[in-house]
Amino acid sequence: MSLDLFTAITVFVLSVLVGFEVISKVPATLHTPLMSGANAIHGVVVIGAMLVTAAADDIVGYVLSFAAVAFGAMNVVGGYVVTNRMLHMFRAHPAAKTAPTPQSTTGG
Repeated sequence: MSLDLFTAITVFVLSVLVGFEVISKVPATLHTPLMSGANAIHGVVVIGAMLVTAAADDIVGYVLSFAAVAFGAMNVVGGYVVTNRMLHMFRAHPAAKTAPTPQSTTGG
């Protein structure tokens, strides 16, 4: 195994462990806002996937890079959708119009 591959695998494993530790310490009430913001920021992943696509030279590279661009784009769009839904929860709702109650007439 080459030193570059070993370094890449080490960085990947350490980033997974650190990411798990950081996310597991976030309270449940803050998890959705944190993840929606992080997903929207992941546009960097799409740019990186595009750079990998430019360097691809065989069919496997093209297929993997297309999948990376597609999944990265879905992640970005999903981040914005979740953020939009959260923002809609905090909007003021218009006052519900109440139907006038019928006046009872008393005969006398």
